[in-house]
Amino acid sequence: MNWQEWIKAAGERINGYVVRTPVLRTGGFGLGYEVDLKLEQLQHTGTFKARGAFNTLLSGPVPQAGIVAASGGNHGAAVAYAAHRLGHTAHIFVPKIAGPSKIGLIERTGAQLTVVEGEYADAAEAAAEYEEATGAMQIHAYDAQATVAGQGTCFAEWEAQGLEADTVLVAVGGGGLIGGALAWLQGNRKVVAVEPETSCALNAALAKGAPCDVSVSGVAANALGARKVGQICYDLAVEHKAQSVLVSDDAITKAQLALWQERRLLVEPAGAAALSALMSGAYQPEKGERVAVILCGANVAPDPLT
Repeated sequence: MNWQEWIKAAGERINGYVVRTPVLRTGGFGLGYEVDLKLEQLQHTGTFKARGAFNTLLSGPVPQAGIVAASGGNHGAAVAYAAHRLGHTAHIFVPKIAGPSKIGLIERTGAQLTVVEGEYADAAEAAAEYEEATGAMQIHAYDAQATVAGQGTCFAEWEAQGLEADTVLVAVGGGGLIGGALAWLQGNRKVVAVEPETSCALNAALAKGAPCDVSVSGVAANALGARKVGQICYDLAVEHKAQSVLVSDDAITKAQLALWQERRLLVEPAGAAALSALMSGAYQPEKGERVAVILCGANVAPDPLT
């Protein structure tokens, strides 16, 4: 399985459809050292997920029944955007905890939207039923080769922009983004998985030795609230010995506030989670270790300008 070749092909496929997001080297945040930031919250629909969505839709034919996706909000918005831009119909299922900001973002794409009670897993069940009934093509939020390869383009792009870090910190929900990081970096840089204490599917899987169900809650649950980590992510995390750390809701919100107050970078809680591991000391770099953080989402709730 040659993940790097798949990611290179994905990068060529989605070129022109996604934003080449900027990077920033900066001090501050009370760290005492500089950190490299990848501003992926500036991607279409406010998250990295447009990469996987476009890669999937451009990889093969789409059935007449269109596209279906389950999402905590961000994936659904990305799929809806990509589908609209490529001329396909889309039906998105989200849980009510997605919140009005992300629900409104999906609605503005013109996609058909169904809001269900419960968590992401409940939306996924409803989407699977729709797929079976209609023949629509489902785009999985994280546990699919095309999705992971698409997210991996973020890290290929970052290296092309001159990334020098020894260690990359990545927030984890279901594992699509960190799966892409591990698939591209192939152990050449340390990858640290950062999860909320109350939504920690990868951490639990690594402790148990297999993906397992976890309970989900907290400030980042509508983005990092997967009940079970994807098998692709888990396998890559084991293969490349990803380190796993947990952060509190308080640490996440402090990092979110610091990004706004110090650098005027507006991110949702999930987007601040990776930085919070440094600010809180959940991950402590060795002396001289160069660290990088991906800011993965911008869809704060409520929408600050509406």
